[in-house]
Amino acid sequence: MKIAMVSEHASPLAVLGSVDSGGQNVHVAALARSMAALGHEVTVYTRRDSAELPEEVAFAPGVSVVHVPVGPPERIPKDAILPWIPDFGHWLRQRWMFQPPDIVHSHFWMSGLAALAAARDPGVPVVHTFHALGVVKRRHQGTDDSSPRERLKAETVVARAVDRVIATCGDEVGELSRMDVPRCSVRVIPCGVDCARFGPTGTVAPRPRGRRLLSIGRLVPRKGVDTVIEAMRLIPDAELIVAGGPPAQELDHDPEVARLREIASKTGVAGRVRFVGRISHESVPAIMRSADVAVCVPWYEPFGMVALEAMACGLPLIASAVGGQCETVVDGLTGTLVPPREPRALATAANTLLDDSGLRSTYGLAGAERARARYDWARIAAETCAVYEEVIEAQGRVPAARKAS
Repeated sequence: MKIAMVSEHASPLAVLGSVDSGGQNVHVAALARSMAALGHEVTVYTRRDSAELPEEVAFAPGVSVVHVPVGPPERIPKDAILPWIPDFGHWLRQRWMFQPPDIVHSHFWMSGLAALAAARDPGVPVVHTFHALGVVKRRHQGTDDSSPRERLKAETVVARAVDRVIATCGDEVGELSRMDVPRCSVRVIPCGVDCARFGPTGTVAPRPRGRRLLSIGRLVPRKGVDTVIEAMRLIPDAELIVAGGPPAQELDHDPEVARLREIASKTGVAGRVRFVGRISHESVPAIMRSADVAVCVPWYEPFGMVALEAMACGLPLIASAVGGQCETVVDGLTGTLVPPREPRALATAANTLLDDSGLRSTYGLAGAERARARYDWARIAAETCAVYEEVIEAQGRVPAARKAS
Protein backbone atom coordinates (compact mmCIF):
# COMPACT_ATOMS: atom_id res chain seq x y z
CA MET A 1 0.00 0.00 0.00
CA LYS A 2 0.93 3.61 -0.49
CA ILE A 3 0.25 5.12 2.93
CA ALA A 4 0.10 8.85 3.63
CA MET A 5 0.44 9.87 7.27
CA VAL A 6 -0.46 13.43 8.17
CA SER A 7 1.01 14.81 11.40
CA GLU A 8 0.90 18.57 11.16
CA HIS A 9 2.96 19.48 14.25
CA ALA A 10 4.56 16.23 15.36
CA SER A 11 7.37 15.40 12.97
CA PRO A 12 9.16 12.05 13.29
CA LEU A 13 12.37 14.06 12.84
CA ALA A 14 11.78 16.32 15.86
CA VAL A 15 13.94 16.39 18.98
CA LEU A 16 11.82 14.93 21.77
CA GLY A 17 11.15 16.46 25.16
CA SER A 18 9.96 19.98 24.35
CA VAL A 19 6.43 21.15 25.17
CA ASP A 20 4.97 20.02 21.83
CA SER A 21 7.26 17.05 21.11
CA GLY A 22 6.52 13.75 22.76
CA GLY A 23 4.48 10.61 22.36
CA GLN A 24 2.85 11.51 19.05
CA ASN A 25 6.23 12.04 17.41
CA VAL A 26 7.41 8.63 18.66
CA HIS A 27 4.15 7.00 17.57
CA VAL A 28 4.23 8.37 14.03
CA ALA A 29 7.92 7.56 13.56
CA ALA A 30 7.66 4.00 14.88
CA LEU A 31 4.41 3.19 13.09
CA ALA A 32 5.80 4.49 9.79
CA ARG A 33 8.97 2.41 10.15
CA SER A 34 7.00 -0.69 11.09
CA MET A 35 4.61 -0.24 8.17
CA ALA A 36 7.55 0.04 5.80
CA ALA A 37 9.06 -3.10 7.31
CA LEU A 38 5.87 -4.90 6.26
CA GLY A 39 6.55 -3.85 2.67
CA HIS A 40 4.44 -0.70 2.41
CA GLU A 41 5.47 2.72 1.10
CA VAL A 42 4.96 5.46 3.72
CA THR A 43 5.07 9.24 3.35
CA VAL A 44 4.70 11.41 6.44
CA TYR A 45 3.47 14.96 5.88
CA THR A 46 4.33 17.52 8.55
CA ARG A 47 4.54 21.31 8.60
CA ARG A 48 7.83 22.93 7.64
CA ASP A 49 9.05 24.66 10.82
CA SER A 50 12.45 25.82 9.56
CA ALA A 51 13.57 27.54 6.39
CA GLU A 52 16.57 25.20 6.30
CA LEU A 53 14.49 22.04 5.85
CA PRO A 54 14.34 20.41 2.41
CA GLU A 55 10.92 19.59 1.02
CA GLU A 56 11.48 15.83 1.35
CA VAL A 57 13.77 13.76 3.56
CA ALA A 58 14.44 10.02 3.53
CA PHE A 59 13.64 8.99 7.11
CA ALA A 60 14.02 5.20 6.99
CA PRO A 61 13.90 2.48 4.34
CA GLY A 62 10.50 2.88 2.72
CA VAL A 63 9.66 6.05 4.68
CA SER A 64 10.00 9.67 3.59
CA VAL A 65 9.05 12.87 5.41
CA VAL A 66 7.60 15.75 3.40
CA HIS A 67 7.73 19.26 4.90
CA VAL A 68 4.59 21.08 3.83
CA PRO A 69 5.39 24.77 3.19
CA VAL A 70 2.52 26.47 5.03
CA GLY A 71 2.72 29.07 7.78
CA PRO A 72 5.93 30.71 8.94
CA PRO A 73 9.02 28.50 8.48
CA GLU A 74 9.73 28.48 12.20
CA ARG A 75 8.64 26.65 15.31
CA ILE A 76 5.30 27.85 16.63
CA PRO A 77 3.10 26.32 19.35
CA LYS A 78 0.79 23.66 17.99
CA ASP A 79 -2.20 25.60 19.31
CA ALA A 80 -1.27 28.43 16.92
CA ILE A 81 -1.21 26.30 13.75
CA LEU A 82 -4.96 26.20 13.04
CA PRO A 83 -5.06 29.31 10.75
CA TRP A 84 -2.75 27.51 8.29
CA ILE A 85 -4.60 24.19 8.25
CA PRO A 86 -6.75 25.14 5.20
CA ASP A 87 -3.54 25.87 3.27
CA PHE A 88 -2.11 22.56 4.52
CA GLY A 89 -5.15 20.71 3.20
CA HIS A 90 -5.03 22.56 -0.13
CA TRP A 91 -1.34 21.70 -0.59
CA LEU A 92 -2.03 18.03 0.08
CA ARG A 93 -5.04 18.02 -2.27
CA GLN A 94 -2.94 19.40 -5.12
CA ARG A 95 -0.35 16.67 -4.57
CA TRP A 96 -2.81 13.83 -4.19
CA MET A 97 -4.99 14.69 -7.19
CA PHE A 98 -2.33 13.25 -9.48
CA GLN A 99 -0.53 10.88 -7.10
CA PRO A 100 -3.14 9.65 -4.63
CA PRO A 101 -2.16 7.30 -1.81
CA ASP A 102 -4.20 4.18 -1.11
CA ILE A 103 -4.99 5.34 2.42
CA VAL A 104 -4.51 8.43 4.57
CA HIS A 105 -3.85 8.14 8.30
CA SER A 106 -4.14 11.50 10.06
CA HIS A 107 -2.76 12.13 13.55
CA PHE A 108 -4.25 14.81 15.86
CA TRP A 109 -7.38 16.81 15.17
CA MET A 110 -5.89 19.50 12.94
CA SER A 111 -4.28 16.86 10.75
CA GLY A 112 -7.72 15.28 10.48
CA LEU A 113 -9.19 18.51 9.12
CA ALA A 114 -6.41 18.85 6.55
CA ALA A 115 -6.60 15.21 5.53
CA LEU A 116 -10.37 15.24 5.02
CA ALA A 117 -10.16 18.38 2.88
CA ALA A 118 -7.34 16.93 0.78
CA ALA A 119 -8.72 13.40 0.36
CA ARG A 120 -12.28 14.30 -0.61
CA ASP A 121 -11.83 14.94 -4.36
CA PRO A 122 -9.39 12.10 -5.10
CA GLY A 123 -11.69 9.88 -3.04
CA VAL A 124 -9.03 8.48 -0.75
CA PRO A 125 -10.26 6.92 2.51
CA VAL A 126 -9.09 8.47 5.79
CA VAL A 127 -8.27 6.74 9.09
CA HIS A 128 -7.69 8.97 12.10
CA THR A 129 -5.93 8.80 15.47
CA PHE A 130 -6.62 11.68 17.88
CA HIS A 131 -3.78 11.03 20.37
CA ALA A 132 -5.65 13.37 22.74
CA LEU A 133 -9.21 14.67 22.84
CA GLY A 134 -9.95 18.32 23.51
CA VAL A 135 -12.95 17.55 25.70
CA VAL A 136 -10.70 15.60 28.09
CA LYS A 137 -8.03 18.29 28.07
CA ARG A 138 -10.56 21.00 28.84
CA ARG A 139 -12.13 18.93 31.62
CA HIS A 140 -8.80 18.64 33.40
CA GLN A 141 -7.14 21.96 32.56
CA GLY A 142 -10.12 24.31 32.54
CA THR A 143 -9.09 27.89 31.85
CA ASP A 144 -5.45 26.79 31.46
CA ASP A 145 -6.36 24.95 28.27
CA SER A 146 -4.74 26.86 25.42
CA SER A 147 -6.44 24.92 22.62
CA PRO A 148 -8.29 26.93 19.97
CA ARG A 149 -11.96 27.37 20.82
CA GLU A 150 -12.86 25.55 17.60
CA ARG A 151 -11.21 22.33 18.74
CA LEU A 152 -14.14 20.52 20.35
CA LYS A 153 -16.50 21.06 17.43
CA ALA A 154 -13.78 20.24 14.91
CA GLU A 155 -12.96 16.96 16.67
CA THR A 156 -16.58 15.90 16.44
CA VAL A 157 -16.61 16.73 12.74
CA VAL A 158 -13.42 14.74 12.14
CA ALA A 159 -14.55 11.75 14.19
CA ARG A 160 -17.83 11.46 12.31
CA ALA A 161 -16.41 12.15 8.84
CA VAL A 162 -13.41 9.81 8.67
CA ASP A 163 -13.79 6.20 7.58
CA ARG A 164 -12.39 4.84 10.84
CA VAL A 165 -11.13 6.23 14.12
CA ILE A 166 -8.32 4.30 15.76
CA ALA A 167 -8.62 4.82 19.51
CA THR A 168 -5.61 3.97 21.63
CA CYS A 169 -7.57 2.75 24.66
CA GLY A 170 -11.04 1.91 25.89
CA ASP A 171 -11.32 5.18 27.80
CA GLU A 172 -11.14 7.04 24.50
CA VAL A 173 -13.88 4.86 23.04
CA GLY A 174 -16.17 6.03 25.81
CA GLU A 175 -15.36 9.66 25.11
CA LEU A 176 -16.04 9.18 21.39
CA SER A 177 -19.35 7.51 22.18
CA ARG A 178 -20.39 10.58 24.16
CA MET A 179 -19.59 12.59 21.03
CA ASP A 180 -22.14 10.40 19.17
CA VAL A 181 -19.46 8.70 17.11
CA PRO A 182 -20.82 5.29 16.01
CA ARG A 183 -19.05 2.45 17.78
CA CYS A 184 -18.87 0.52 14.52
CA SER A 185 -16.52 3.16 13.09
CA VAL A 186 -14.01 2.90 15.97
CA ARG A 187 -11.21 0.37 16.32
CA VAL A 188 -8.99 0.08 19.41
CA ILE A 189 -5.27 -0.30 18.74
CA PRO A 190 -2.86 0.78 21.47
CA CYS A 191 0.42 2.58 21.01
CA GLY A 192 3.48 0.39 20.77
CA VAL A 193 7.01 0.12 22.08
CA ASP A 194 10.31 -0.70 20.40
CA CYS A 195 11.20 -3.87 22.30
CA ALA A 196 14.55 -4.10 20.52
CA ARG A 197 15.60 -0.80 22.12
CA PHE A 198 13.58 -0.90 25.33
CA GLY A 199 14.43 -4.08 27.18
CA PRO A 200 15.70 -5.23 30.60
CA THR A 201 19.26 -5.79 29.39
CA GLY A 202 21.64 -3.21 28.00
CA THR A 203 23.52 -0.09 29.00
CA VAL A 204 22.77 1.29 32.46
CA ALA A 205 23.28 4.97 33.28
CA PRO A 206 25.64 5.68 36.21
CA ARG A 207 24.00 6.06 39.60
CA PRO A 208 25.16 6.49 43.17
CA ARG A 209 24.27 4.04 45.88
CA GLY A 210 20.81 4.32 47.29
CA ARG A 211 17.25 4.07 46.08
CA ARG A 212 16.20 5.84 42.90
CA LEU A 213 12.82 6.91 41.54
CA LEU A 214 12.52 8.15 37.96
CA SER A 215 10.04 10.60 36.46
CA ILE A 216 10.60 11.14 32.76
CA GLY A 217 8.65 13.05 30.12
CA ARG A 218 7.63 16.51 29.07
CA LEU A 219 7.70 19.05 31.88
CA VAL A 220 4.18 20.40 31.77
CA PRO A 221 1.91 20.69 34.83
CA ARG A 222 -0.50 17.93 33.80
CA LYS A 223 2.27 15.34 33.97
CA GLY A 224 2.06 15.45 37.79
CA VAL A 225 5.76 15.84 38.58
CA ASP A 226 4.78 18.15 41.44
CA THR A 227 2.85 15.24 43.00
CA VAL A 228 5.98 13.07 42.90
CA ILE A 229 8.07 15.81 44.50
CA GLU A 230 5.52 16.33 47.26
CA ALA A 231 5.50 12.58 47.92
CA MET A 232 9.28 12.54 48.38
CA ARG A 233 9.03 13.92 51.92
CA LEU A 234 7.35 10.60 52.85
CA ILE A 235 9.88 8.46 50.95
CA PRO A 236 13.09 8.42 53.01
CA ASP A 237 16.57 7.68 51.70
CA ALA A 238 15.62 7.89 48.02
CA GLU A 239 16.47 10.25 45.20
CA LEU A 240 14.18 11.40 42.43
CA ILE A 241 15.54 11.91 38.93
CA VAL A 242 13.40 14.24 36.82
CA ALA A 243 14.28 13.85 33.14
CA GLY A 244 12.74 15.93 30.39
CA GLY A 245 12.03 19.55 29.61
CA PRO A 246 14.68 21.90 28.20
CA PRO A 247 18.32 20.93 27.69
CA ALA A 248 20.35 20.78 30.91
CA GLN A 249 22.07 24.11 30.21
CA GLU A 250 18.68 25.86 29.98
CA LEU A 251 17.06 24.44 33.11
CA ASP A 252 17.68 27.59 35.16
CA HIS A 253 15.60 29.65 32.73
CA ASP A 254 12.58 27.37 32.46
CA PRO A 255 9.45 28.50 34.37
CA GLU A 256 8.14 24.98 34.98
CA VAL A 257 11.49 23.86 36.37
CA ALA A 258 11.49 26.93 38.62
CA ARG A 259 8.00 26.04 39.88
CA LEU A 260 8.99 22.45 40.60
CA ARG A 261 12.21 23.47 42.31
CA GLU A 262 10.27 25.81 44.57
CA ILE A 263 7.93 22.95 45.53
CA ALA A 264 10.95 20.76 46.29
CA SER A 265 12.46 23.50 48.43
CA LYS A 266 9.25 24.15 50.38
CA THR A 267 8.78 20.42 50.88
CA GLY A 268 12.31 20.04 52.20
CA VAL A 269 13.45 17.54 49.56
CA ALA A 270 15.44 19.77 47.20
CA GLY A 271 18.65 17.88 48.01
CA ARG A 272 17.07 14.61 46.87
CA VAL A 273 15.45 15.85 43.64
CA ARG A 274 17.71 16.15 40.60
CA PHE A 275 16.69 17.69 37.29
CA VAL A 276 18.76 16.36 34.39
CA GLY A 277 16.95 18.09 31.51
CA ARG A 278 16.13 16.72 28.11
CA ILE A 279 17.75 13.45 27.13
CA SER A 280 17.73 11.80 23.72
CA HIS A 281 15.25 9.04 23.05
CA GLU A 282 18.21 6.73 22.47
CA SER A 283 19.41 7.42 26.04
CA VAL A 284 16.07 6.75 27.71
CA PRO A 285 16.47 2.96 28.18
CA ALA A 286 19.79 3.40 30.01
CA ILE A 287 18.41 5.90 32.51
CA MET A 288 15.32 3.74 33.00
CA ARG A 289 17.46 0.70 33.82
CA SER A 290 19.33 2.78 36.42
CA ALA A 291 16.18 3.33 38.49
CA ASP A 292 14.42 1.11 41.00
CA VAL A 293 10.93 2.38 40.20
CA ALA A 294 9.40 4.52 37.44
CA VAL A 295 6.70 7.00 38.44
CA CYS A 296 4.14 8.17 35.86
CA VAL A 297 1.34 10.07 37.58
CA PRO A 298 -0.26 12.58 35.18
CA TRP A 299 -3.66 14.09 35.91
CA TYR A 300 -4.90 12.51 32.69
CA GLU A 301 -3.16 10.57 29.95
CA PRO A 302 -4.56 9.60 26.53
CA PHE A 303 -2.25 6.57 26.47
CA GLY A 304 1.03 6.86 28.36
CA MET A 305 3.97 5.72 26.25
CA VAL A 306 6.54 6.39 28.98
CA ALA A 307 4.84 3.85 31.23
CA LEU A 308 4.97 1.30 28.42
CA GLU A 309 8.66 1.98 27.74
CA ALA A 310 9.46 1.57 31.43
CA MET A 311 7.59 -1.74 31.51
CA ALA A 312 9.55 -2.95 28.49
CA CYS A 313 12.78 -2.14 30.36
CA GLY A 314 11.69 -4.36 33.23
CA LEU A 315 11.05 -1.44 35.54
CA PRO A 316 8.23 -1.69 38.12
CA LEU A 317 5.75 1.16 37.79
CA ILE A 318 3.71 3.48 39.90
CA ALA A 319 1.15 5.03 37.58
CA SER A 320 -1.93 7.16 38.01
CA ALA A 321 -5.14 5.30 37.24
CA VAL A 322 -6.11 7.44 34.26
CA GLY A 323 -6.71 6.92 30.55
CA GLY A 324 -4.64 4.32 28.77
CA GLN A 325 -2.47 3.63 31.84
CA CYS A 326 -5.39 1.70 33.33
CA GLU A 327 -4.96 -0.80 30.49
CA THR A 328 -1.19 -0.94 29.99
CA VAL A 329 -0.34 -1.19 33.70
CA VAL A 330 -1.89 -4.22 35.40
CA ASP A 331 -2.32 -3.26 39.04
CA GLY A 332 -0.63 -5.77 41.31
CA LEU A 333 1.08 -7.53 38.40
CA THR A 334 3.27 -5.05 36.48
CA GLY A 335 2.96 -2.11 38.84
CA THR A 336 0.73 -0.14 41.17
CA LEU A 337 -2.07 2.19 40.09
CA VAL A 338 -2.75 5.18 42.34
CA PRO A 339 -5.17 8.10 42.16
CA PRO A 340 -3.77 11.22 40.46
CA ARG A 341 -2.73 14.20 42.59
CA GLU A 342 -2.47 12.17 45.81
CA PRO A 343 1.12 12.33 47.13
CA ARG A 344 0.40 10.17 50.17
CA ALA A 345 -0.97 7.27 48.09
CA LEU A 346 2.03 7.57 45.79
CA ALA A 347 4.45 7.53 48.73
CA THR A 348 2.82 4.43 50.20
CA ALA A 349 3.16 2.60 46.88
CA ALA A 350 6.77 3.75 46.45
CA ASN A 351 7.83 2.66 49.92
CA THR A 352 6.23 -0.75 49.42
CA LEU A 353 8.18 -1.31 46.21
CA LEU A 354 11.46 0.18 47.41
CA ASP A 355 11.39 -2.01 50.52
CA ASP A 356 10.73 -5.25 48.61
CA SER A 357 13.29 -6.20 45.94
CA GLY A 358 11.43 -9.42 45.22
CA LEU A 359 8.23 -7.55 44.41
CA ARG A 360 10.15 -5.13 42.18
CA SER A 361 11.67 -8.05 40.29
CA THR A 362 8.29 -9.77 39.90
CA TYR A 363 6.63 -6.63 38.57
CA GLY A 364 9.57 -5.91 36.28
CA LEU A 365 9.61 -9.36 34.70
CA ALA A 366 5.84 -9.33 34.18
CA GLY A 367 5.93 -5.85 32.70
CA ALA A 368 8.66 -6.70 30.21
CA GLU A 369 6.81 -9.82 29.10
CA ARG A 370 3.53 -7.91 28.72
CA ALA A 371 5.24 -5.24 26.62
CA ARG A 372 6.81 -7.83 24.31
CA ALA A 373 3.63 -9.89 23.94
CA ARG A 374 1.08 -7.13 23.41
CA TYR A 375 2.73 -3.86 22.49
CA ASP A 376 5.63 -4.56 20.13
CA TRP A 377 5.40 -2.21 17.14
CA ALA A 378 5.37 -5.07 14.64
CA ARG A 379 2.07 -6.28 16.11
CA ILE A 380 0.64 -2.76 16.31
CA ALA A 381 1.54 -2.13 12.65
CA ALA A 382 -0.08 -5.39 11.54
CA GLU A 383 -3.30 -4.53 13.40
CA THR A 384 -3.29 -1.03 11.88
CA CYS A 385 -2.76 -2.46 8.38
CA ALA A 386 -5.80 -4.67 8.92
CA VAL A 387 -7.89 -1.55 9.54
CA TYR A 388 -6.50 0.07 6.39
CA GLU A 389 -7.43 -2.98 4.32
CA GLU A 390 -10.89 -3.10 5.87
CA VAL A 391 -11.53 0.52 4.90
CA ILE A 392 -10.14 0.15 1.38
CA GLU A 393 -12.20 -2.97 0.73
CA ALA A 394 -15.33 -1.25 2.06
CA GLN A 395 -14.93 1.19 -0.84
CA GLY A 396 -14.78 -1.69 -3.30
CA ARG A 397 -11.07 -1.31 -3.87
CA VAL A 398 -8.25 -3.82 -3.63
CA PRO A 399 -5.21 -2.94 -1.42
CA ALA A 400 -2.09 -2.37 -3.51
CA ALA A 401 -0.23 -5.22 -1.81
CA ARG A 402 -2.85 -7.68 -3.07
CA LYS A 403 -2.78 -6.19 -6.58
CA ALA A 404 0.93 -6.91 -6.73
CA SER A 405 0.41 -10.51 -5.68
